[in-house]
Amino acid sequence: MRAIAAGVSIGVSAALLAGCSSDGTETIRFTFSKREAIEFMTQVVNDYNASQDKVEVVIDTSGVDVVSASFVRGNPPDLMLANYNMEIARFIDRCTLSDLSETTAASQMTDTYQSLLDQYGVCAGRQSALPYSVMAASVIYNKDIFDANGIDVPTTWDELIAACEKLQAAGIDPFYATLASADAWTVGQGWFDYAVGGSLNVVDFYNDLAAEGADVGPDSEVSFSKDFAEPMDKMQQLLNTYINADARSRGYNDGNTAMAEGKAAMYLQGPWAFSEIAKTAPDGNFGTFPLPMTDDPDDLAVRVNLDLAAMIPEGSNHKDAARDFLEYLFQPEIIEAYNESQLGFTPTKTAAPPSDPRIEGMIPYVDEGKVYQGASVLVPKTIPVMNYAQTIALGGSIKNTLSTLDADWARLAFRAPAKKETEQ
Repeated sequence: MRAIAAGVSIGVSAALLAGCSSDGTETIRFTFSKREAIEFMTQVVNDYNASQDKVEVVIDTSGVDVVSASFVRGNPPDLMLANYNMEIARFIDRCTLSDLSETTAASQMTDTYQSLLDQYGVCAGRQSALPYSVMAASVIYNKDIFDANGIDVPTTWDELIAACEKLQAAGIDPFYATLASADAWTVGQGWFDYAVGGSLNVVDFYNDLAAEGADVGPDSEVSFSKDFAEPMDKMQQLLNTYINADARSRGYNDGNTAMAEGKAAMYLQGPWAFSEIAKTAPDGNFGTFPLPMTDDPDDLAVRVNLDLAAMIPEGSNHKDAARDFLEYLFQPEIIEAYNESQLGFTPTKTAAPPSDPRIEGMIPYVDEGKVYQGASVLVPKTIPVMNYAQTIALGGSIKNTLSTLDADWARLAFRAPAKKETEQ
């Protein structure tokens, strides 16, 4: 998955190349954070460089830590195509990213993801980032096992429990869980996020939580203790009853192998797991569906991650050249081919849905905007939310764990400086 094609040059040394070459070509540094797609994007860079003689793009895959350090040193990259997360929020809130609202690429974007972009930060009056690749995630299920046992895809909580009971009666583990301590992220991005996202409006919850600030607690109007209690109770119900017996010692790689071998019917992982599953079961018959957490099918939604977003730092000395390459990246034949290769959704108005049958079950929800960002990724990394999720998954006290999460949030909010609402 993380293999890098031979001949791809990677290194921090690329950071030193930005500027003008001896032949007058303007050189820009382009940072790209999706390591499993380096070969694809390197070819795009090579094609662009060959298509004209005014701009030379140098790809830098040295990682987010190096990029963050470059902002501190006053030498940020000219164009970033990176995962959009909490690490990016500080750049946006401080208005260190330039406005992209007037680009042709911006006019092609759907409105579905703007509220998700804004969850991480806003610089008033600016479109600081443009989504490039959206990764949708939901329950992976074995279609052959479902068909053999006469089970339809569940759309309500009661239907999910009935399906689990039927599978158990047939001697099949309904879910394969990976609760090993080293892989707490599989609990956070899967069980925790799906349970919360299927139960409440994640955008509204975090907006209300931000408004509470340092007053968040068990007695506040909005809190983890109040709003996450029922989803966590249902999550524990599934984990206590409908998973593999050895879940506590199983990790991500075990889960992929087990699903490939038909050891369980369902698996709470994203589409990135398909390539790993395919190594053992290249002809596996799998699909996806949102985890139902209520008895109203209208509540169904899928977890999405803004896997890549394009950004041009204010500190770049080559903004026009960077915009030219940005527009090239957003050409339909390039952005759509990229997403097709990565099982992602293209966030443009005219893009066709993904063609891979393994993720077609999520297409109606993405098309209708029934999506949410994972609750776990909206918590600052200084709060160990993945570990808290794992504690609950292993049977720990829901009340005590969520109260701790409330206290952590309130403490962080108390120390945080007020956000600026105007451009700097």
